[in-house]
Amino acid sequence: MQDFLILLQHRRSIRKYLDKAVEREKTEKILQAALMSPAGKRLNPWEFVVVEDREILKQMSSCRTYGSRLLEGSPLGIVICADSELSDTWQFDSAITAMNMMLEASDLGLGSCWVQIYNRASEANISAETMVRNLLDIPEKMSVVCVISIGYINEERKPYDFEKLPYQKIHYGKF
Repeated sequence: MQDFLILLQHRRSIRKYLDKAVEREKTEKILQAALMSPAGKRLNPWEFVVVEDREILKQMSSCRTYGSRLLEGSPLGIVICADSELSDTWQFDSAITAMNMMLEASDLGLGSCWVQIYNRASEANISAETMVRNLLDIPEKMSVVCVISIGYINEERKPYDFEKLPYQKIHYGKF
């Protein structure tokens, strides 16, 4: 197992992927990481839709004005939904599952990127949530939070430089 800070240093948002499917075993590990995520009162308001169908991913790629085009070239998308009536922490709980998935993907040698769906719209001013919900038959009671695109990396991204981190954002004792 590698040093966790090194994993974080090298985990970058990846928007270009090789034309290679993600193995089922790796997808299962990513989903296990999501299922182990902490949630308020352990209510686990989240659910996941695994999308491997390239045509569906292509259709999902137009759900936003900007920021979703990468789904067209992604071999795997995991949609995170949450029951907003089950928990008042559903948005936070969903974000935590997304980060766990992206960290596990990175640890497995894969790239990933968050695609915000909640409160976003397409170029035709149609709700991104409505578009994704209709494509994947997601029940109305579920809020569609985001899609995590995942695949084998096909772009060069520099790791974070520890010396250039915004340390001025850290406050000890008081703001």
